Amino acid sequence: MTRYCGREFTPDELKQIQSLIKHNPGFNRTRLSTEVCQILQWLKPDGKLKDMSCRVAMLRMQKDGLINLPASTRKKKPVRTIEFTNATDPQKPVVCPVNQLPQLRLQMVTKTTSALWNEYIDRYHYLGHKPLPGAQLRYFITAGEQIVAMAGFGAAAWQTAPRDQFIGWTHDQRKANLNLVINNARFLILPWIQSKNLASKTLSLMIRHLPDDWEKRYNIRPVLLESFVQKDRFKGTCYKAANWQNIGETKGRGKLGGQPGKICVPIKDIWVFPLDKKFRVLLKSTHQ
Repeated sequence: MTRYCGREFTPDELKQIQSLIKHNPGFNRTRLSTEVCQILQWLKPDGKLKDMSCRVAMLRMQKDGLINLPASTRKKKPVRTIEFTNATDPQKPVVCPVNQLPQLRLQMVTKTTSALWNEYIDRYHYLGHKPLPGAQLRYFITAGEQIVAMAGFGAAAWQTAPRDQFIGWTHDQRKANLNLVINNARFLILPWIQSKNLASKTLSLMIRHLPDDWEKRYNIRPVLLESFVQKDRFKGTCYKAANWQNIGETKGRGKLGGQPGKICVPIKDIWVFPLDKKFRVLLKSTHQ
């Protein structure tokens, strides 16, 4: 079998895709990806077609010489850069412990506020802004009327040895239940906010609300959170204070594996937080 975008395609399925393309020369790439999802029943947790993932998978199949797609009918859009505006300019320092701040609240990012979240992250997070993969939720954290922090959650890493050993699941169990693991891909305390214990309290606040928010949007209740903290920059103190567990570190090979024994990206500590006492049972279940 051949794997693309988290799905394994059998030889028969590849033949089905090849036949669909051959016998429907009038179909564009969008129509083909929709048809393939329907034929293979490749669906999101909410029952919708995974057509975007399918489109990426088919592009990779073409690159590997397995299929020949019709020419793209879309005009390439210019790469959009995020321009910094007055809305995200630095503000006066806030220096006080978290218990002296106004009440902390989570505000889920909407279409209206998405650009503002992206701008803050691109301007002040050391990794900058990149679209989060797959299912996702993003938050503003406010103290009264003031934005003090931001966080983003997305799809979990496909595989990472310390996490997979911590769970104890098999390849097939991981394939079936990876959508129950959520990655804390971005976490930012704004640089002018200097509030002791704010980061750990914010993490605790998100832990209380995220499972319900995620289930409401995607009809799936996550049971484990993960986060990757770059070792040469951070110690993960706030995660430890919020009762996350450090279960090991990455090997520095990046998402695509890299060359064995060669470090090509910074090594990161792996932190996890179980959202359900039975998380191992649920993640190893074959009856989701």
